[in-house]
Amino acid sequence: MNAGSTPLQRLARAGLYALLVGYSLLTLAPFAWAVLTSFKTMHEIALADHLLPASFRLDAYRQILGGPFTTWFLNSLTVAAIVTVLGVVSNTLAGYALARLRFVGRNGVFQLLMIVIMVPAQVTMIPAFLVVARLGLADTHMALVLTSVVSIASIFMMRQFFVSFPAEVEEAARLDGCGPLETFVRIVLPMAVPALATQAIFTFMAVWNEFMKPLLYISSVDKYMLTQGLNAAAKQYEKSAAWNLTMAGSVISIIPILLIYIVLNKYFITLNDRGGGSK
Repeated sequence: MNAGSTPLQRLARAGLYALLVGYSLLTLAPFAWAVLTSFKTMHEIALADHLLPASFRLDAYRQILGGPFTTWFLNSLTVAAIVTVLGVVSNTLAGYALARLRFVGRNGVFQLLMIVIMVPAQVTMIPAFLVVARLGLADTHMALVLTSVVSIASIFMMRQFFVSFPAEVEEAARLDGCGPLETFVRIVLPMAVPALATQAIFTFMAVWNEFMKPLLYISSVDKYMLTQGLNAAAKQYEKSAAWNLTMAGSVISIIPILLIYIVLNKYFITLNDRGGGSK
């Protein structure tokens, strides 16, 4: 605290800190309950007399990993990884084209995308399903990939980043003899790593946490995505009150999200510090 602050300012700051700490605890409480419950036995859960488990047991994790959960986990991981790679490439190219290339109808295309992004996803669910079904892709992971790769939000973010990107750097590269493609690959992309990492985080999280699309496109149990499988398992375990199994699956499901955020977090912070995509 500043030495020159008044007692009223110090009191207000302490109250703000107390409010933030309280809100943080309130937000983390469900997550803490889920983690602790995953280590309990069904008998302890039924008693509900202690927050902490009597002993941290891994029975729930062993049981759930021995079932179809592993297959669902790998399905989600595969689809999310493919969509993230293809999405980052395609959306970045589209954003760069809208920011830098000069072609007839560029502003019209951008305005059309801004109109489409305001259309609720629920409106396009049935038409998208009909298209997927006519292509013979129903009940396949390819349906999820094709309907998730293009993201108007990501295109907009990358377009805004490249608009704020100094054009003088590209002009200097061209004066040194670099062609458009070489300039983009060797100059622009390395400097756009924070924006690319941010887009990758958002894309992976969106696909990993998606529930409605798998529910709409996937019907075979062995092709379930993780969210879809966890929902089915929760309904099954609800009858036997096996909340430890449900919570164990939920805890495992957040590990990839935490890992990708930890790895790419420094780039995400760098983008925020630079103000990329906010202009």
